[in-house]
Amino acid sequence: MRPPQDPEARAAARPLLTDLYQATMALGYWRAGRARDAAEFELFFRRCPFGGAFALAAGLRDCVRFLRAFRLRDADVQFLASVLPPDTDPAFFEHLRALDCSEVTVRALPEGSLAFPGVPLLQVSGPLLVVQLLETPLLCLVSYASLVATNAARLRLIAGPEKRLLEMGLRRAQGPDGGLTASTYSYLGGFDSSSNVLAGQLRGVPVAGTLAHSFVTSFSGSEVPPDPMLAPAAGEGPGVDLAAKAQVWLEQVCAHLGLGVQEPHPGERAAFVAYALAFPRAFQGLLDSYSVWRSGLPNFLAVALALGELGYRAAGVRLDSGDLLQQAQEIRKVFRAAAARFQVPWLESVLIVVSNNIDEEALARLAQEGSEVNVIGIGTSVVTCPQQPSLGGVYKLVAVGGQPRMKLTEDPEKQTLPGSKAAFRLLGSDGSPLMDMLQLAEEPVPQAGQELRVWPPGAREPCTVRPAQVEPLLRLCLQQGQLCEPLPSLAESRALAQLSLSRLSPEHRRLQSPAQYQVVLSERLQALVNSLCAGQSP
Repeated sequence: MRPPQDPEARAAARPLLTDLYQATMALGYWRAGRARDAAEFELFFRRCPFGGAFALAAGLRDCVRFLRAFRLRDADVQFLASVLPPDTDPAFFEHLRALDCSEVTVRALPEGSLAFPGVPLLQVSGPLLVVQLLETPLLCLVSYASLVATNAARLRLIAGPEKRLLEMGLRRAQGPDGGLTASTYSYLGGFDSSSNVLAGQLRGVPVAGTLAHSFVTSFSGSEVPPDPMLAPAAGEGPGVDLAAKAQVWLEQVCAHLGLGVQEPHPGERAAFVAYALAFPRAFQGLLDSYSVWRSGLPNFLAVALALGELGYRAAGVRLDSGDLLQQAQEIRKVFRAAAARFQVPWLESVLIVVSNNIDEEALARLAQEGSEVNVIGIGTSVVTCPQQPSLGGVYKLVAVGGQPRMKLTEDPEKQTLPGSKAAFRLLGSDGSPLMDMLQLAEEPVPQAGQELRVWPPGAREPCTVRPAQVEPLLRLCLQQGQLCEPLPSLAESRALAQLSLSRLSPEHRRLQSPAQYQVVLSERLQALVNSLCAGQSP
């Protein structure tokens, strides 16, 4: 069990977060006397999501937390008894009460690693009944996390390294668990922060956020702050009535912009003053509640310049409608002109934040050269993964009692690869991945510089490859239910994801019509597949 003080334990899945057929199979195994047969399953996906050539492995921390806490409570067992046949032997339910994952071993791709079709994200071995019960929750924990992380990585690649990406999709997510997962793994995939406070508390995701249109429109302009005075940033000297100071600056700003002093909305200005009084070192104006040019921008400048006179610097502005790219360029011109006119150089570099249903196409436009946008808030497009709402992960039996098992089917794509396996990444001299190789676990570990005969998918003949480097992919995570080494922090997994993506060749990294990354089989594994397909015993 995880210690109760662990904040992340609150997000752990429960054993009955599963499909009923896992319980019916468990009864079948138990009735057949096979509950404790040694078995191994692999969790993988068959195609890279979003039409790309890569995915990111994610969800491992959640899986480990789930496995270490796995135990059926009395209420769980009682519910299963109510949905299974009434004449089920009571001894079966006593068996369920005693179950835990103390005999389960897991090998896994580290979180943030590049993942490719057919390569296990998890290898799970242990008593057949137990590891069968784990199928649905492990798929649930890994598939969506990996999908969101991959989606976020694509958005990061489009945005480039300089733009800051804010995930703000909680209100659009598929329920609270989906929202927490999306916020967590969009950060792993390359986003800089999230609006989700719970993701900050439980997962350590940096949180960010300012104000909504409701805050701005709630003010009429007649409100009087209980304490309108703001002390200078340096802490010395008398306080200043910020609203009065902003009103003085408004006249100069309107004259500079060619506006009448009555045009900017007084309620919006009162809202900006109220927010600035609360956050003088992080003041940000939301410009489009009424009119960006006739109200939002002049009101922001008036409050920002009033703050500047006291030694504070406004943090930024946000746009949430209209042509975001064009407006950002025009606003930057206004900032530069105002910086020169009022001799406040810092105003030139005030951040411009944008949001409003931004997808990959819109992001590419906002990230183009010459864009003046600094921070981009993305919600629906990252958390719902509209291009592909499911990874298509599967969890397949590969061995029982040390003997390989293979699913044979009329659909070649759904055939599985038999036996307990090892996975390796073959690298070129520059450290970029060439291909991944699967082999039987008992085969010798391939060496750098060694000529290897491998079988690409669907090939009639093997090919040879001589990797400059060989990287083992699967790490022992849990052994007999015990954690083998501390798991990396979320920030460390995020760094691994960015490093892994940087090593991937441009042909495989590009998002449209990428070159497909190869996953090859060793000769012995291919021979085993051939023999089982031919109906021969291994």
